[in-house]
Amino acid sequence: MGRLGVDLYPLQTGVGLDRVESFGKFLGGSPANVAVAAARLGRRTALVSRTGADPFGTFLHRELEDFGVDDRWVTEVAAHPTPVTFCEVFPPDDFPLYFYRLPKAPDLEIHPHELDLDAIRAARVFWATGTGLCAEPSRTATLEALRARSGGGGTTVFDLDWRPMFWTDPAEARPYYAEALRHATVAVGNLDECEVATGERDPEAAARALLASDGGAVRLAVVKQGPKGVLALAADGTRAEVPPLPVEVVNGLGAGDAFGGALVDGLLAGRDLEGTLRRANAAGAIVAGRLACSSAMPDPAEIAEALAGGTGTIRTGTIRTGTTSTGTTSTGTTSTGTVRTGTVRTGTLPERG
Repeated sequence: MGRLGVDLYPLQTGVGLDRVESFGKFLGGSPANVAVAAARLGRRTALVSRTGADPFGTFLHRELEDFGVDDRWVTEVAAHPTPVTFCEVFPPDDFPLYFYRLPKAPDLEIHPHELDLDAIRAARVFWATGTGLCAEPSRTATLEALRARSGGGGTTVFDLDWRPMFWTDPAEARPYYAEALRHATVAVGNLDECEVATGERDPEAAARALLASDGGAVRLAVVKQGPKGVLALAADGTRAEVPPLPVEVVNGLGAGDAFGGALVDGLLAGRDLEGTLRRANAAGAIVAGRLACSSAMPDPAEIAEALAGGTGTIRTGTIRTGTTSTGTTSTGTTSTGTVRTGTVRTGTLPERG
């Protein structure tokens, strides 16, 4: 549940937007990307969000359908345009984002009375994000959905998803994050996000603070540490810390969402914690080695190949590259070399999960 928009990514790397000549157009938004990532791994997924009543909104519905994500709960808002996001690509670790979500993004116009709470309760995993708390009515709707999950038997993930440009101050976000964590069984975030939510930046301390959230609902805390890997602590004392998988980075922006989709897959499959994190790390590494986010999400065979080879830089995978500003598909020839992206697999997803 949450953010959905169009990503316009430059097909030239190492240069600013003022010098970029062509772009690829992709489905974007962290929750949408997580749904796509889980679908690529064979899970049945759906998205609760909104778009504008415009051609970009039509594009997003088509993309969700093509990726196997149920879009029945993605509705139109006539008053606001579908948001677009630009990025700059300066590998290996600099990817500035430029959000165009004014006067207001449609995904922040999710109203509580519009929620299908029966479907939300029935989901084996429900994924909500911090961005959904930044404005009304999405804030109330997100908290309502999380409360509806309380006490149920499924897994409720709260992705801290801190985007400073959507808030006036971290202190403004903290009480809403605390309320969301009262109803989540899994908390996921990077170090910056954990600091906003808990005040702790040390990975171990942050994980323990998430587990100690008011309400005692959080049973698993996952702290992403970038180049240092990922740490996870469970309420039963289980601990796992997994180093990152090496990769030739092209664009790191979708790595966390790929990680999220693979984390969901591992939780549903009942894999051990360390094995789940290793697969999630591999998924993130694969996407970091590709230009796009949503269309770069790996399938199980690609994750297995990355784990076997000890690198996220794999050449056998095929992904869809998106549509460029000139109306053609491209493999992304850049100012610093060629981004090897390939074409998409369009096989039917098994209905499970």
